[in-house]
Amino acid sequence: MAEMAVSFVLEQLIPLLTEEAKLLGGIHKEFADIKDEFECIQAFLKDADKKVKRDDTTEGAKTWVKQVREAAFHIEDVIDDYLIQVRQEPRDPGFVALLHKIVHSLKVIIPRHQIASKIQDIKSSLRGIKERSQTYGFQRSLEQGSRSFRGRKSAKWHDPRMDALYIDEAEMVGFEEPKNKLIEWLLEGRSERTVIAVVGMGGRGKTTLAKKVFDNKKVVGDFDYRVWITVSQSYYIEGLLRSMLNELYKQEGDTPPQDISQMDRGSLISMLRNYLQQKRYVFVFDDVWNIHFWNEIQNACIDNKMGSKIFITTRNMEVATNCLKSSVVKVHDLQPLSEVQSFELFKKKTFQKKDIPNELKEISLKIANKCKGLPLAIVAIGGLLSTKEKSLLEWQKFCDKLPLELKRDSHLTGINQILAFSYDDLPFHLKSCLLYLGMYPEDYIVHSKTLIRQWIAEGFVKEEGGNTLEEVAEGYLTELIHRSLVQVSSVRIDGKAKSCCVHDLTREMILEKCEDLSFCKNISGNGHSSLSGSIRRLSITTHSDDFMKRIENSRVRSLFLFADNSQLLSKAFIRRIFREYRRLKVLEFDVFSNVRLSNILRENLGSLIHLKYLSLNNDYRLNYGFKLPKSISMLQNLETLDLRHSTSYYLPKE
Repeated sequence: MAEMAVSFVLEQLIPLLTEEAKLLGGIHKEFADIKDEFECIQAFLKDADKKVKRDDTTEGAKTWVKQVREAAFHIEDVIDDYLIQVRQEPRDPGFVALLHKIVHSLKVIIPRHQIASKIQDIKSSLRGIKERSQTYGFQRSLEQGSRSFRGRKSAKWHDPRMDALYIDEAEMVGFEEPKNKLIEWLLEGRSERTVIAVVGMGGRGKTTLAKKVFDNKKVVGDFDYRVWITVSQSYYIEGLLRSMLNELYKQEGDTPPQDISQMDRGSLISMLRNYLQQKRYVFVFDDVWNIHFWNEIQNACIDNKMGSKIFITTRNMEVATNCLKSSVVKVHDLQPLSEVQSFELFKKKTFQKKDIPNELKEISLKIANKCKGLPLAIVAIGGLLSTKEKSLLEWQKFCDKLPLELKRDSHLTGINQILAFSYDDLPFHLKSCLLYLGMYPEDYIVHSKTLIRQWIAEGFVKEEGGNTLEEVAEGYLTELIHRSLVQVSSVRIDGKAKSCCVHDLTREMILEKCEDLSFCKNISGNGHSSLSGSIRRLSITTHSDDFMKRIENSRVRSLFLFADNSQLLSKAFIRRIFREYRRLKVLEFDVFSNVRLSNILRENLGSLIHLKYLSLNNDYRLNYGFKLPKSISMLQNLETLDLRHSTSYYLPKE
């Protein structure tokens, strides 16, 4: 997250130093120095962030990363303050305009001096941070990419997906139909080489399903060679090719050539093609992440017109679609288990062949449903509860604290880690976009256009070629959907996502990342969440008095307010929100309230001069002729005003 924050600041500083050079005046050099300092620190941040994430470093190093993040946040505030100042200066010709400019210049001398003083403080802090980077042994790296540590896992951590290879057929639930479908695809008589892909989010049972298909008697008897290769995130193609060859030699009872470890890629591919020339084969490549995987492997998998098959499991739909360029492709999108299937699997794992006690049936169903059809979670939670006392009180406590249990119980932490692999594999620009969904409440259906406009307001979306920002952001959302991280809730007439959401367990992983990276904060329920440290994004679904006392945090940039009829917001609460958060760039107001919102907006809206996105949805007053205040004209940075849920509204006359 520190790397993310620094990169965002640098993206602001570069255009500031080029486009605003004339306006910066004497402060131009100060901003340029800040840019240089951040670029030096950024070279160490990749290594520092990785070490902190692996938890193999000291508390001092973690503090160092936090200090970098805080410094980035601080300079971001200074940049915004400065741009507001300089862009308010009159630039029109004429005597009156000149007088205005003189008066304005006198007014901004002190603020500019304050800004220059803040920059000096930040520069001094950055120099100390840079010097301390050597203390912790961080390695300088100009470009390592977000995936340089993929595949590295703690030696103490057990990957529950490995258990999927050894699940007894009797323990499987909900896989009979897809299993039969995939077996049919494997056995069909088409002569051309065919790629079969099973796609689904982590933990949905892709490996379990593939293994049962792979071991099916009909499949075993229909192919000369059957080879299972686990690919995962961390692989190199030569090693993969050698594994394929070694397995083929093993199945023939032969010994691989002694020099196989020395062969280059071309020689290995030639050997594989020769070996497979007259054979009907099936290769299973389990857990493929790289969308270019097929490009690397296809030449080794010769199309010998004998009906050979390539079977791939992946979380990313693009892995499958990329195979279409050179092969026949069949895709099975693995769906979550139904509520009935989920409960059946839960019963098998928790009670084995015993009957469920009547007093535990209702709570068992509730726990199973919380897993939202994810077999990995059902199996892990059911296995854990099978070891616990069969007490309604204990199980109710467990159900109520399930998100906490996922973090602290050693039997369940693997669930979040498996889902987190999908986050770690994301390119830099998509990580912020995914984490942003942590601003929404559980089971919230987000309108795609709303999410896209919020990403743009946050600065997450950058221009690409001749595409508009909306088109680029739409591509971001599509990729997150293809990676099985975001689920489509409804579809537009053109087939694109109209609305979307995230699986509850994916959301828990997102919230954990948001907490670790100080990306955003959620205040819900009774409001007893910590508000310590710098909070840039805040989502509120409470109006408790306890929270009201701790609301001061002027550095918040994005604020989401959610409430329903059972949480009628007071005027004092809403006024305080507007008063405390003057640096807001994004404001999502999604409430049913008895407050006359138009009066509060008239009093406070003009003070939110940084605002880029404003959404005023679902307030019942908006449905009866909502009047926008004149002060909205002061919001010079406003890009999006969302009043979709208003049946009528009035614009100010002037």
